[in-house]
Amino acid sequence: MKKILFIGAFFAFHWTFSQQKSSIKIVESKRIELTSELSKDKVDLYNQTFMKFIAALKDSDKGKIKTLVSDKIKYYMSEDMISKLSGGISFERKMEVYKSGYQQLYENETYPIIQYKYSDDQNNPPRDIINVIFENDGKILGIKPEYAE
Repeated sequence: MKKILFIGAFFAFHWTFSQQKSSIKIVESKRIELTSELSKDKVDLYNQTFMKFIAALKDSDKGKIKTLVSDKIKYYMSEDMISKLSGGISFERKMEVYKSGYQQLYENETYPIIQYKYSDDQNNPPRDIINVIFENDGKILGIKPEYAE
């Protein structure tokens, strides 16, 4: 009986320590998932602000740009950021609203977001999307152009 217990313990010991840990790999999604759609009047308000921002960006009017962005990011706005952003947006192509909704950011706050696509892009989903996050008062909190590879 002792031999059977010893052999059982021996195999149980090896079986326990031979198990491999499974690793979980989290892959960040390229496209942002939105929750609940914005009302039409909110989309119109945010869209007007964004179009004013695009016009100011095209003209390189830093003063106008700073009036349209949130106080939270004004401090971080630099000439370099503005030039990179204007290089990532095509001013010749017309933009239209693709999707709208709310997104939860790292502070666990929910902000309105509108995804824009270029009118001439007929792909579904579009190849190029510009994500614009707004504060509830209409000021721009962030802009992120995304391009398909």
